[in-house]
Amino acid sequence: MLTPSILPKLWQNGLRTTKSRYWRGHHKALTSILYVWAELKKCVRARKEAYKPDSVTPALSGGMGQNSPNLLFMATNDLMSELQKDSIKLDDDSERKVVKMILKLLEDKNGEVQNLAVKCLGPLVSKVKEYQVETIVDTLCTNMLADKEQLRDISSIGLKTVIGELPPASSGSALAASVCKKITGRLTSAIAKQEDVSVQLEALDIMADMLCRLGGLLVNFHPSILSCLLPQLTSPRLAVRKRTIIALGHLVMSCGNLVFVDLIEHLLSELSRNDSMSTTRTYIQCIAAISRQAGHGSYLEKIIPLVVKFCNIDDDELREYCIQAFESFVRRCPKEVYPHVGTVISICLKYLTYDPNYNYDDEDEDENAMDADGADEDYQGSDDEYSDDDDMSWKVRRAAAKCLDAVVSTRHEMLPEFYRTVSPALIARFKEREENVKADVFHAYLSLLKQTRPAQSWLCDPDAMEQGETPLTMLQNQVPMIVKALHKQMKEKSVKTRQCCFNMLTELVNVLPGALTQHIPVLVPGIIFSLNDKSSSSNLKIDALSCLYVVLCNHQPQVFHPHVQALVPPVVACVGDPFYKITSEALLVSQQLVKVIRPLDQPERDTFDASPYITDLFTCTIKRLKAADIDQEVKERAISCMGQIICNLGDSLGDDLPGTLHIFLERLKNEITRLTTVKALTLIAGSTLKIDLRPILDEAVPILASFLRKNQRALKLSTLAALDILVKNYSDSVTPAMIDAVLAELPPLISESDMHVSQMVISFLTTLARVHPLSLAKIGGSSILSELISLVRSPLLQGGALSAMLEFFQALVGTGTSSLGYMDLLRMLTGPVYAQSAALTHKQSYYSIAKCVAALTRACPDVGSLFCQFIQDVKNSRSTDSIRLLALLSLGEVGHTGQPELKTVILDAFSSSSEEVKSAASYALGSIAVGNLPEYLPFVLGEISGQPKRQYLLLHSSASVTGLKPYVEGVWTLLLKHCECAEEGTRNVVAECLGKLTLIDPETLLPRLKGYLLSGSSYARSSVVTAVKFTISDHPQTIDPLLKNCIGDFLKTLEDPDLNVRRVALVTFNSAAHNKPSLIRDLLDTVLPHLYNETKVRKELIREVEMGPFKHTVDDGLDIRKAAFECMYTLLDSCLDRLDIFEFLNHVEDGLKDHYDIKGRVRVPSLSNNHLHTVCQPLSVSLSLSLSHPVSLPQVKANSVKQEFEKQDELKRSAMRAVVALLTIPEAEKSPLMSEFQSQISSNPELAAIFENIQRDSSSANMESMDTS
Repeated sequence: MLTPSILPKLWQNGLRTTKSRYWRGHHKALTSILYVWAELKKCVRARKEAYKPDSVTPALSGGMGQNSPNLLFMATNDLMSELQKDSIKLDDDSERKVVKMILKLLEDKNGEVQNLAVKCLGPLVSKVKEYQVETIVDTLCTNMLADKEQLRDISSIGLKTVIGELPPASSGSALAASVCKKITGRLTSAIAKQEDVSVQLEALDIMADMLCRLGGLLVNFHPSILSCLLPQLTSPRLAVRKRTIIALGHLVMSCGNLVFVDLIEHLLSELSRNDSMSTTRTYIQCIAAISRQAGHGSYLEKIIPLVVKFCNIDDDELREYCIQAFESFVRRCPKEVYPHVGTVISICLKYLTYDPNYNYDDEDEDENAMDADGADEDYQGSDDEYSDDDDMSWKVRRAAAKCLDAVVSTRHEMLPEFYRTVSPALIARFKEREENVKADVFHAYLSLLKQTRPAQSWLCDPDAMEQGETPLTMLQNQVPMIVKALHKQMKEKSVKTRQCCFNMLTELVNVLPGALTQHIPVLVPGIIFSLNDKSSSSNLKIDALSCLYVVLCNHQPQVFHPHVQALVPPVVACVGDPFYKITSEALLVSQQLVKVIRPLDQPERDTFDASPYITDLFTCTIKRLKAADIDQEVKERAISCMGQIICNLGDSLGDDLPGTLHIFLERLKNEITRLTTVKALTLIAGSTLKIDLRPILDEAVPILASFLRKNQRALKLSTLAALDILVKNYSDSVTPAMIDAVLAELPPLISESDMHVSQMVISFLTTLARVHPLSLAKIGGSSILSELISLVRSPLLQGGALSAMLEFFQALVGTGTSSLGYMDLLRMLTGPVYAQSAALTHKQSYYSIAKCVAALTRACPDVGSLFCQFIQDVKNSRSTDSIRLLALLSLGEVGHTGQPELKTVILDAFSSSSEEVKSAASYALGSIAVGNLPEYLPFVLGEISGQPKRQYLLLHSSASVTGLKPYVEGVWTLLLKHCECAEEGTRNVVAECLGKLTLIDPETLLPRLKGYLLSGSSYARSSVVTAVKFTISDHPQTIDPLLKNCIGDFLKTLEDPDLNVRRVALVTFNSAAHNKPSLIRDLLDTVLPHLYNETKVRKELIREVEMGPFKHTVDDGLDIRKAAFECMYTLLDSCLDRLDIFEFLNHVEDGLKDHYDIKGRVRVPSLSNNHLHTVCQPLSVSLSLSLSHPVSLPQVKANSVKQEFEKQDELKRSAMRAVVALLTIPEAEKSPLMSEFQSQISSNPELAAIFENIQRDSSSANMESMDTS
């Protein structure tokens, strides 16, 4: 008799014997799998013998019955482990044996063995040949129809496993197609076998799985699948109907148009007959599922009237399904449903209040009696809540709320209408009695608020917003209604309801900062109630604290002063809460409360007595600050909160201050908390209370200096800011030794590789020069100054970093330090230019040096000989172009001088052979003229008239001249003479001058500019349209109202017959859309058709040019198409709410098929899942891939120039960036086309590598945006 103790020995001996006897001559990779198979075979035989009636003895039979399953389980488990290894490769005979054995195991009586056998099917499918997979599928299909329920179930699971492991349709594998064809016929017959419902259900499940993953391979079977599925929609079993609907939903994702039309026609005819209410519900659900899965909306014109009709039938379940269908239409077919949105909204508003079994009148009376002083503080929700298990009306209301949510989320352009109709209705339903429905009502209103939140800062600018009733002003007017509705809900028993209230208030304040100023007395008791309520969950307290924080941040401190006494105790209690998330959020609120009780930025209005609350706030925070065994987030928040307490209340802490500062010193030494501590010290050092930091300065500054060598950018930036404020505000306490320690760490930080860090270093050195001038005596001989001089020569030095550099040189020369005087610094700056062998490579370097020279000169005005030196450098025939360039730029930066020969010298420079010298001379003449208009302006204007060859340079000079008001008429007349110049560069400069002149006197000059639109010269028209571009800037100007009234006339040139005029009109339109969208938002309806018209390729503009023996194709319309797509790109950022995204997408799709230069400019807007098919196909062209219709991009020839290959590579990268953007769309991965597209990318090593790099760059960019500076 077998006993458990000898089983392991038998197992080991069996394996050893099997291995040595049978498989010694086989390949090593086969050995393990085959001896496992042999042992499995023995186990199965032993199992059969054990269960025979004529077994040796009952005792022996019982022993095998108990122990063989264990042995079989172990063997099957080992088999699965072997199959999962990539190294396993089976020969034909081994495949046959293993497949046969696993199929036998599926029939085993032990459920665990069966489960393991099913798991073996997954890896086995990829290891065996196609005919073996077909054998597996045949057996499973046969077993699925067996009489035994257990065998049917395990076979169904096995089929699903096999289908899940088949290669995707995009791989082109014949295996998947072959298996699907075998399964489909068996499944359709099983589905039609209505007498066995369990078989039907399993078959429908498998069919749905197969259609979902491999529907494209079954195109030939789609009609037969449809014909077998449609009758099941009338099945008496509800489960069969539901699974049929799921299968049909997957079918329409891959079926052809004929099958789709047949399906829709069948549903329409059945709905029209309306034989049974039960089947009508099923057909409505089916239509919703089809819309939800496929997004096809071509049939909605016929469907929606029927669904509207069924909404009026007195059947709550049918109404629910009808409204759910509307929600599906709205989300998935937004373009087709647009004409019916009004109807959908009216139906939803009607049924949002549909509650026939409950009377709300009493509650309305209670609400009207609401006391703003909080007299109802003891109210804790209604105790007599209505309940009726048979009442299904709540489902109708919930469906209506969700449908309204869908409408609000997808129709941004209808916001004003929503605030007139939907918003009041939703606010009125905050009193909903059913909790789930109430949550959906709140969610719908949250969606409305999120749609209202301005996406760009210019939308918040009242000067930039269109006049009249905007969504924000309408929301502002409804705030009292919202507060009144929320007031009672904030003290409901339901935790979910209160959480919804806090989320609502948080979003409301984010959208409209300061909106609750008049309502704080009503809302504070509700917040305190949830913080003090012992039954409140952790999440509720966190939401309440988050809401309180946002409200505190977005309102004036004085608003909360009457409520501080009530707010501080519950917040302090939450700081002591054992749950770290509550503690963390409470510390954040405490930090904000400190700013409220003593706002340092409003000292004149600081009349509130903060002293009663200081002890409580300090005590609860210091306890958390001292604790070492707490969560990292709590540590950081405690440090920040204590930093704020010391900053705002440090003068009231007395003897507690030094000890607290020493805790900060300890936290500064800790790698985990040092960054937060540095920021806290920066806050304290910048306090207007002049907190005494002397107890820690001696030790803190060297620690801060050591942080500058750490490889953590955020820490470097924060440390430099802290050191700057410490040196500025505590100069008496900062010793030379401390400064030397910091200076020693600075040279590596001064580099063009990180201009922000370099700028912070330069600002710190400027502060040192002003408050500790002696400390800079050593930098002359150190590497700091040489690094700074190198940075000046960098072409990347511009903007804030350049401004900081100019300030530093002025401060440095002002210190009077020996060896760092004016001439010393001048030699350092200009030395490389005058050293003939060290000419600078970039023009920007000369501009930076010239600006530094001018900054030094302004700080030392008594150095007149410098001007003479520069003039001589320009005149000297032996001077190099580099020396002349620097001398001219420096003269321009320094400004007017009294040198009489200066005009002649600059005009002579106009004749230089170097274009850069000419440009510098033009710049110098304009800059000098600004300082002496009476002398230089007539001279410049005279030269423009008398020197036709120099007009461009002279006009360029006049473009930089300001303060022209007394000379406007003369300049205007002269410019108009040249606006018809044939040279485009000259016309552009004239246009810039005209635009700048118009800004001086817009009321007079803008109408004149407009008059030239009627000119017969296309050059003149293009000049005045370009001039308008120079009147538009991103900040408010006096010309804006005038320009808004007439910019439409300038944009009518989009219809001009001249190609160049239309192009410059598009450029001007793009400038307006980018800098001041309010100018053109109201004109989009008329402008967009002309814009879209310019995106089309025009054959009449394509010509062939013969270049010797070669013919070259020239597309004269390419530039205007580029300009058109640039405008479309800009409109996505500035006017998205005014675009018909579907029409926009049509032109995006065309652009993806256009020339390389156009493809690179196309940007895919925010889409929903059902738009993916419109862009995947063109993108695949860009990648030389193929989707459903094979297409290919013309390949670059092997002998092409390097630029052609670079263009091709950049095009692929652009397409990959578009794919990465598309994948951010919710549920994008569920789109079959997108999945197929991704599979093709993965199968191409080159594209896969590009895709991974772009994904990595995208994620790192997101992380960089979160980096604290």
